[in-house]
Amino acid sequence: MTVELTNASKWYGNIVAVNDVSFTLSAGVTGLLGPNGAGKSTILHMIVGLLRPSGGTVTIAGTPSWQHPTIYRGLGFVPESEGVYAFLSGYEFVLLNARLQGVAEPAVAAARAIGLVELEQAQHRPIATYSKGMRQRAKIAAVLVHDPAVLLLDEPFNGMDPKQRLQMMALLRRFADEGRTVLVSSHILEEVDRLADTVLVIIGGRLAASGPSRVIRQLMTDRPHTFTVRTSDDRALAAALVRQSATTSVEFVPAGMSIRTADLGRFTRALPVLARDANVSILEVTPTDESLESVFSYLVQG
Repeated sequence: MTVELTNASKWYGNIVAVNDVSFTLSAGVTGLLGPNGAGKSTILHMIVGLLRPSGGTVTIAGTPSWQHPTIYRGLGFVPESEGVYAFLSGYEFVLLNARLQGVAEPAVAAARAIGLVELEQAQHRPIATYSKGMRQRAKIAAVLVHDPAVLLLDEPFNGMDPKQRLQMMALLRRFADEGRTVLVSSHILEEVDRLADTVLVIIGGRLAASGPSRVIRQLMTDRPHTFTVRTSDDRALAAALVRQSATTSVEFVPAGMSIRTADLGRFTRALPVLARDANVSILEVTPTDESLESVFSYLVQG
């Protein structure tokens, strides 16, 4: 089932949340990557028909998502917000969703969905007693109960421990291999890089970059990097660093040295060797431009 956005925009008065975004989703896992507030959740809400586009179109299998509730039969959406009834057990919550979707055998479907997310041991406990990671799995089970062809997940790994994340990633990969369309929104590059075939980078409501995961990773890795370095003898190390082709600039600042490099790999390998040869002790190395906002801004400028 294909999801398509064509010049989709959403604004609230003078505030533009999403600006002229176009992309097409089909079978496989696509990552929607961007810093908090970039417009990822707004895009998801337009896809599922909870928000009307201010401009452009959003369709699922050729049907506009806005005011066409029939699309929900083939759609599963996990919002970032809790969206669970704490007084229900996990099983009751998933069963309720099965009944709302008109599943033929709701009890069987609920048991199957709970098994998929490995929540069997806690399924009869009230959701109020669940950890955040368990509540996330209950939410995912609830949207899997009617076996949707399209899965949209907004920050689905929040609160999950490393084992649960790996299990959930494996499950989503399996769904993609079965021919489902899976869109996962995240602000964590490593999550998207490990899971997605294709990555859409959103910043400031715009589509800044798109392509295979390895290409987006390479773009982010190859960008210039800036570090603040503090040593026992800044001037001695600076003299050695400026002779390295990987070093773009060295500036003395109150915290030590601000060093800019165009080759992260070469710089990180050379730094300890140069310090040893100059008989200098490295006291601190701090990246100063590693926020997602700076990374994505570089992609926009590039």
